[in-house]
Amino acid sequence: MSLSILNRNNKSILLDNIGNLVTANANSVKTIKNTSILIENGKIASIGKGYSDNLINCKGKMVTSGFIDSHTHPVFYNKRDKEYAMRLSGLSYEEIAKKGGGIVSSVEGVRKSSKSQLIEKVKERMDLFIANGTTTIEAKSGYGLDTESELKSLEVIDKVNKAHQIDMIPTFMGAHAFPKEFESKRADYIKIICNEMIPAVANQKIAIFNDVFCEEGYFSVEESRLILETGKKYGLKARIHADEFSNSGAAVLASEIDAFSADHLMAVSNEGISKLRDSKVVATLLPGTTFFLGKDTYAPARKLIDAGISVALATDFNPGSSHIQSMPFIITLACLYMGMTVEEAYQSATFNGAKALGLEKDVGSIEIGKKADLIIWQLDSLLDIPYYVSNHPIRKVIKNGNIVFEA
Repeated sequence: MSLSILNRNNKSILLDNIGNLVTANANSVKTIKNTSILIENGKIASIGKGYSDNLINCKGKMVTSGFIDSHTHPVFYNKRDKEYAMRLSGLSYEEIAKKGGGIVSSVEGVRKSSKSQLIEKVKERMDLFIANGTTTIEAKSGYGLDTESELKSLEVIDKVNKAHQIDMIPTFMGAHAFPKEFESKRADYIKIICNEMIPAVANQKIAIFNDVFCEEGYFSVEESRLILETGKKYGLKARIHADEFSNSGAAVLASEIDAFSADHLMAVSNEGISKLRDSKVVATLLPGTTFFLGKDTYAPARKLIDAGISVALATDFNPGSSHIQSMPFIITLACLYMGMTVEEAYQSATFNGAKALGLEKDVGSIEIGKKADLIIWQLDSLLDIPYYVSNHPIRKVIKNGNIVFEA
């Protein structure tokens, strides 16, 4: 599948006959019935009034914001379907990693691939994100695990971002795992991250964020603190994989270093929740990972929300633990297994996802002056998204005022 912009250079579009316009902000989800949206120069110019020669009849159906997927790992070459078969036979993610699977199994493919090979792979993946209504994603490196390959991965993200309709927010993640050549020399690899990789990444001027997998068997709290604080000195904003398989104390660390987000949180402690509550950190939950790994312990969304913490939802798209690119399906999982209302899940997949990336002033809601990143559905209401489970008929996706996908 290859997508192209279908109405490039049109200065205005009027979306008319919208049955339900659904948008979220920091505090609530609002539905406006029987309305219209005027788009001019790629942004929302007015709601409920306006005129354009370019008219799209929404046929009384729903229009929402485009989805913000604030946690993905799209730069890899080979799929890891053999690991999926191993899980079906009863092995856990951790057991597979000890047998040579997991994150490090994707490293060889990235290291040996050319930039052009990776660019083609990532472009195809971005096409599918757009078709599923995602208009902005965060995209991590982290399958290179040496300076050359990490810089290559970030350059791939940058090249695709400039060529593709979707907006890609680049994150450096050299601290995704310890490569095989440093399994017994962990301190040496951390020195390379801090003294070589991070300065090179900063000099490259592509990455915005710096992420660390803080987890037992990966990077400890103190190792993570060092890497994230070093990144901040070089202008890289912090985010962290936190408390995924065990309570590592990573959520507490996220609050202490003012991270933009703490992600996963399936094993977050009450102390971690308390610390997040007293901070501005967004809790980014990834139910697709729990589902894909066949686990039954989902992140405690209800406790986090009831504590007043901003919760975002994302796919965690990657080749091993969540080969999922559909934010509508993530909303379904959040409603079915994490006790979230459909309104909370929608807010988390749009406005709060933008907040997790520091982009809430530009995207994530339908407001005058914001980017016209919109989905025209063949659905009537927000409840239809989880109700239809995996069948989510999208008629059109609009990005920056351009129709970029049409069913």
